[in-house]
Amino acid sequence: MLGHRRLSIIDPDGGAQPLVDPLNGAALVANGMIYNHGALRDQLAAKHGGEFVTGSDSEVILRGYGAHGPEVAEHLDGMFAYVISNGATVSAARDPIGIKPLYMGRSSSARFFASEIKALLPVANDIEEFPPGHFIDRDGEITPYYEIPRDAPTITDVNEAIGLIRDELGRATRKRLQSDVPLGAFLSGGLDSSILAALVIRETGKLKTFSVGLEGSPDIEAARRVAQHIGSDHQELLLTERAVKEALPRILYHLESFDQDLVRSAVPCWFVSEIASQEVKVVLTGEGADELFAGYTYYKDYGPTEALHQELRRSIATMHNINLQRVDRMTMAHGLEARVPFLDTAMIALAARLLPELKLRSAGGGLVEKWILRKAFEDLLPHDIVWRDKEQFDQGSGTADLLQALAPRNDATSASSVRGTNNGRSAEEEAYRGMLAAAFAEPDPLLNLVAHWSTDRAPNETLSA
Repeated sequence: MLGHRRLSIIDPDGGAQPLVDPLNGAALVANGMIYNHGALRDQLAAKHGGEFVTGSDSEVILRGYGAHGPEVAEHLDGMFAYVISNGATVSAARDPIGIKPLYMGRSSSARFFASEIKALLPVANDIEEFPPGHFIDRDGEITPYYEIPRDAPTITDVNEAIGLIRDELGRATRKRLQSDVPLGAFLSGGLDSSILAALVIRETGKLKTFSVGLEGSPDIEAARRVAQHIGSDHQELLLTERAVKEALPRILYHLESFDQDLVRSAVPCWFVSEIASQEVKVVLTGEGADELFAGYTYYKDYGPTEALHQELRRSIATMHNINLQRVDRMTMAHGLEARVPFLDTAMIALAARLLPELKLRSAGGGLVEKWILRKAFEDLLPHDIVWRDKEQFDQGSGTADLLQALAPRNDATSASSVRGTNNGRSAEEEAYRGMLAAAFAEPDPLLNLVAHWSTDRAPNETLSA
């Protein structure tokens, strides 16, 4: 059985799923966006013949499966999770970084796949996350097809690095403008989202941008300044304690996590997704820039060293069930597709080649995070935006302090009734855990898959759920 709930982006009228290959009967359900679908469509038609039935980007997965088998995943440039059924054979795959979610479970007689854990709770046990950059091969084994680059940094020249970053991020952004429905961008006023918004404006001449925060919060003020500078059609929502308190149970239900940092950043993401979904169906977001270019404060503890280089690689490898989970769940809960140009695989490969000294630079008596990214785009934005101190989404929007005070006052009585191996690490987190557990009859499998970010691991150690 295959089921699919579609957010129509490419070929809205003709791309309904499941898609069935008339040549071999294979059927596909897919989530995401294949950015090189045009080139793949031409290649497949030229080499293997047959006409495409739809204009959907997902159809190239199905036709590619007919030509290449399960290894089709290696040919795809995009964010995706899919399952293909071909008689008794089932194949599945997930994009290289894990931008789109995929879970699998087993019962005594069947295997199940879904985009959310909650869909598997009634039917499966032994639920686990399908790993990013893997596919199910011809022998039914889960096999890797992508590895985050391990290359030693070789780019040392500032001007060369600036040119390469501008070119690569420009390409990554342009390919993510493909859409048959309206497109916009989240704009927090921070460096990463501001760069993307400026690039889109330069490319298209227009853009709808969206921001949220408490009245007077740093993000609200900075976003207004950026929007005015680049000339975007800007909309904002001022948050209130009442609105956050009322929405929190729904946020946790869709987030499928009680991790304190994740919940705090999910709250503004939920509300900005809500206002954006009323105007557009696709948004660009700045996720990944901090992990590529050393944007978090704790990176300064490493200094511009080989250890920092390894920690950045680990950071990218662990985004799939932390930051990227938050972005996907909050946007898709509102019928909105989020695209992340910084996590283009070519962009990741380029960032891996940059010396740590270019990312974390000594200046003004201290270390400046994301120094080379700031230098690369300082001509597109106001000086105070480019060199603004890094603030996480929850801090800049003002929601972190609000939630810290609010969460322990919420009803967390169910927290003590669901004890497992993955308990809350603070009163605030335990309150979130209790609220999440209360939404499900048997929450243990979901609670035990919740991942937590840690900064105290060995640089080459991967974070597991």
